[in-house]
Amino acid sequence: MKQVIVSIFFLTSLFATPLVHELEATGIQNSGYDSYQKYCAMCHGKQREGISAPPLLPQFIKHLNDEKLHNIIKNSLPQTLMPKFSFLCDKEIDAIIGYLRTPAKNITWSKEDIQRSKKIFHNPKKNLGIKSIDNVTLVVERGANRVWVMEDEKVLDRFAFANVHGGLKYTLDGKNFYVPTRDGWIGHYSLENGRLEAKIRACVNLRNISLSRDGKYLFATCLLPERVVVLERESLEPVKLYDVDGKISALYELYSKDEAIFTLRNKPKLYKVDTKNLQFSAYDLDKPIEDFFIDPFEKYIIGTTRHGRDLRVYNIQTRKEVFSAPIEGMPHLFSATYWYKDGKFYFATPHLRKSFITVWQMYDWKLVKKIDVGGDGFFVKTHPASRYLWVDNGSDALVLVDKDKYTIKKLIPRKGKRYIHTEFSGDGRFAYLSLYEPDGDLLVWQTDTFRELKDYPANVPVGKYNFINKNRKFYPRLFGYSIFKEKCWGCHHQTAMAFGPPFAQIAKKRSDAQIMAQIVDPEHTYKELGYKRNAMPAFDLGPKELRSIVDYIKSFKDK
Repeated sequence: MKQVIVSIFFLTSLFATPLVHELEATGIQNSGYDSYQKYCAMCHGKQREGISAPPLLPQFIKHLNDEKLHNIIKNSLPQTLMPKFSFLCDKEIDAIIGYLRTPAKNITWSKEDIQRSKKIFHNPKKNLGIKSIDNVTLVVERGANRVWVMEDEKVLDRFAFANVHGGLKYTLDGKNFYVPTRDGWIGHYSLENGRLEAKIRACVNLRNISLSRDGKYLFATCLLPERVVVLERESLEPVKLYDVDGKISALYELYSKDEAIFTLRNKPKLYKVDTKNLQFSAYDLDKPIEDFFIDPFEKYIIGTTRHGRDLRVYNIQTRKEVFSAPIEGMPHLFSATYWYKDGKFYFATPHLRKSFITVWQMYDWKLVKKIDVGGDGFFVKTHPASRYLWVDNGSDALVLVDKDKYTIKKLIPRKGKRYIHTEFSGDGRFAYLSLYEPDGDLLVWQTDTFRELKDYPANVPVGKYNFINKNRKFYPRLFGYSIFKEKCWGCHHQTAMAFGPPFAQIAKKRSDAQIMAQIVDPEHTYKELGYKRNAMPAFDLGPKELRSIVDYIKSFKDK
């Protein structure tokens, strides 16, 4: 908590002495606004937006009560350059705090402000020695304001970046990733150079970031001001500012077409963005969508209306509702997880301030199961390499939900330390668990045996982002892994010859169409593929299953 408080106030001691003399000469101000402008705005900004010091808008200081704020202003903080303002009387300090609590109005952050904020770093290049981008995982250590770069069980790099908020985004070539912060900064890290390259402040209060599928543009959705900022990805130069009248839920890119989608939390609007020509189109909905995700095959939006009273599914193309169901407690859809089993596709989601998760069948759209996990959690995760859903419930327990039987068992990673959020390596061999405490840990487990491999001390570790698991483009590939285990591995191996040829060989020699034809109708394709006889059974797979298994096979093309 100490480090969180330290990040709130950062005033240089350079101005302490003149401030004291001026205050003594002019007397006590009655207005908190006037006092703030006179003594605080130089570092915290005239609009409390933050300049050399962090923002002091209500949403950034809501975790500090008036007593704590009063003490910080009066007595400063240890190990910072902020001066003591002990010469201020209680009335003066309380007036400043009262102004800090007032809602912000007409916050501006212009294109010129964005350009002026850009900073280029010149740190030495490092060779991170990455073996496979598929197994690179990023870790946010919130309490220490750091981001880690990991591969398998090893930490390859750590770098400082404060106030990280929202999902980190990789480029699809695996060469770069981008880090968003709550106060509007976006950092660019090069995995090729092993260093933070630059950062820029897109706005005052940021919601999330996204990348166009061609990697040309970066989109930042902002709550202050209410707009979408479009940056040229490589240079971080602003190319378009699109203002909206409402609070943006989030913007997500599509990988099947040059398009992105966002909704407003407080108005019944859906926007589509052409990510090639940067044209924005607005459409009316019957109700606002508070939170949503896009299904793995990019045909539907799964969302919840304001206050989370129902779950709704919309067709992306027509924007028509195709399913709705009443729910109890708002689902945290950003934390949903997906899997395939016996010809069907599923997702599970936690519910805010509720002690259960729900399991839903996709595409047939129905509630499958409501499962009490014993507490109010925030994340549910899985991987084809695991038979379980990995769920946190606000305690020190890891709740494991069997995906076949929906039975529960619990493990305690560390007694008395709150467990939150699991991420997996791309191949599923490793599981990364956060122990959400100032004296916490980042644990690396072997996924199938739960054996602990590494324990890295960490100050409030939270989000973790694997290259494969955090890109919707690769979700069908993960389903394909499950299909392989159900239907293929009796005859095929991924890289070694078995009864049938290895996937690596198939991926190199055959087109997608040839692979699909051989799966569904081998009796009529084996001669074309050069076989003297057919030994392969036909599989009755639907289009989504075929897409998934082909994506999985093709992932071994360079193996």
